[in-house]
Amino acid sequence: MKYTKLGKSDLQVSRICLGCMGFGNPATGQHSWTVDETQTREIIRHALDLGINFFDTAIVYQNGTSEQFVGKALRDFARRDDYVIATKFTPRTQGEIDAKISGQRHIENYLDQSLKNLGMDHVDLYIYHMWDYHTPMEEIMEGLHNAVKAGKARYIGISNCFAWQLAKANFYARENNLTEFISVQGHYNLIFREEEREMKPFCNDQNIALTPYSALAGGRLSKRFGETSKRLEQDDYAKFKYDKTAEADGKIIRRVEELADKHGVSMTEISLAWLLTKVTSPVVGATKFSHIDGAARAVDLQLSQDEIDYLEELYVPHALVGVMAQNGRQKAGNVV
Repeated sequence: MKYTKLGKSDLQVSRICLGCMGFGNPATGQHSWTVDETQTREIIRHALDLGINFFDTAIVYQNGTSEQFVGKALRDFARRDDYVIATKFTPRTQGEIDAKISGQRHIENYLDQSLKNLGMDHVDLYIYHMWDYHTPMEEIMEGLHNAVKAGKARYIGISNCFAWQLAKANFYARENNLTEFISVQGHYNLIFREEEREMKPFCNDQNIALTPYSALAGGRLSKRFGETSKRLEQDDYAKFKYDKTAEADGKIIRRVEELADKHGVSMTEISLAWLLTKVTSPVVGATKFSHIDGAARAVDLQLSQDEIDYLEELYVPHALVGVMAQNGRQKAGNVV
């Protein structure tokens, strides 16, 4: 495994981050394809054995059971200083807004619950899961700064935002001596490259780490045509994100398959080797040993510039999907 600094922080992270959305009680929460605690522990132990020290979860994953499973496994298998744990919080609920719970209090309450779930006294990276259009940005930044001052979070990151939002938040923090975001977790992979327009150049300029999610497009960049999996069959949200562009994306996926055959490696390795030329540490989910094995091997796979160009050549612009599409509509509504 290879390691790198996470942006401007002193966190030394593996080039692969283990995404933990696939861990948690499958009987509760959004996803039916997650793995139980026994399998979670086996995969986390295996990831640690491979040198992976960076783990990403969220309070909303399977109603907190992802945090619970991941926290217990890490406490059992590793010393606290030997891994980097990130978790995320979501915007205020309508009930909180009606009860006049401020953004600062919302963050405090959610972080305290996450720490309880994890069984830890601090997280290394606390991530703003998506922009909250109903809470003043100033309250969010002050609440996150309070978490860092209290020692409950070492650094802060953001996910699912536009470049202008990140710039606005960080420049506000800089002007007011508050904690700045050091990382961005956006939607970025070989068949969805919209982050390259503004977010990636801005982050490169500001030394903000890119730790994208959906690194394998919900398995689409790791499966040959005709292959399937429980997640591919049951993940309706991923289908919502990718089905409309399947024809254009399929041309790129066939090139991934072609290069995998040429190198004698898996499609996972080709797809991630490409992404590793662009970002700090992609978030890669795993529900089997083979998933994390392929991700770890990708770190050592070097693609030529001609191969990188070949993979990129057929990309066409994509409309925003998922959370970012919803965010765009909210912003447009506010402007109108």
